[in-house]
Amino acid sequence: MTEKINEILCIDDVFKAPPRLIEILLDKNLRETIFHQFLELFNHKLDEDFWHVYFQEEAAQRKKQKQDFTPMSVASLVSKLTETSNNNGMRYEATAGTGGMTIARWNLDRLATLPWDYKPSQYLYICEELSDRAFPFLVFNMAIRGMNGAAIHCDALTRECYGVFFISNGTNNPNGFSSVNVMPYSREAEDYFKIKFIAAKYPAHVESPSIFGSKGYKQ
Repeated sequence: MTEKINEILCIDDVFKAPPRLIEILLDKNLRETIFHQFLELFNHKLDEDFWHVYFQEEAAQRKKQKQDFTPMSVASLVSKLTETSNNNGMRYEATAGTGGMTIARWNLDRLATLPWDYKPSQYLYICEELSDRAFPFLVFNMAIRGMNGAAIHCDALTRECYGVFFISNGTNNPNGFSSVNVMPYSREAEDYFKIKFIAAKYPAHVESPSIFGSKGYKQ
């Protein structure tokens, strides 16, 4: 499976995946082509994080950094235990990793309304992750599932931040992909997400002009 994923990503080593994913995520046509290839590879099964298998080759490095994946069975159980009707569709996960817990929550949200009533616009998923290696996979996982929300590359405790990706399912299509936008490195973004930008790690990128303006913005 790792070899097949590397072939799709056009890389020869799992350690090259994070920077390659950022390139893919910021190219809409390429990104959606890759998304379709992933859906075919995993038989359109989106209720689990398919990066779990891929990251087995990074096991030694992740153990050194005290990183590990939450088993999907545990993620699903926690999502059910923490379910509440008082959050107005808002979902939040700190130290999200590649997004396994959020995927479990998203899957429960859509199953609760299938087959005809699930609308992505009714939910907003906010995920925070500090790891440079895990963060691109988190954005990928949110966008391929057509979520609305934000992936924040930050320290959940100090709030020091390297960038915010705004993920938007502008067509409200439950089977569609999300657009990917890089939020401006602005005081407004800092105030809204309660973060402090310490580096502009990602280039300006706008795919949702109705949200950010037709001419985008300057950092």
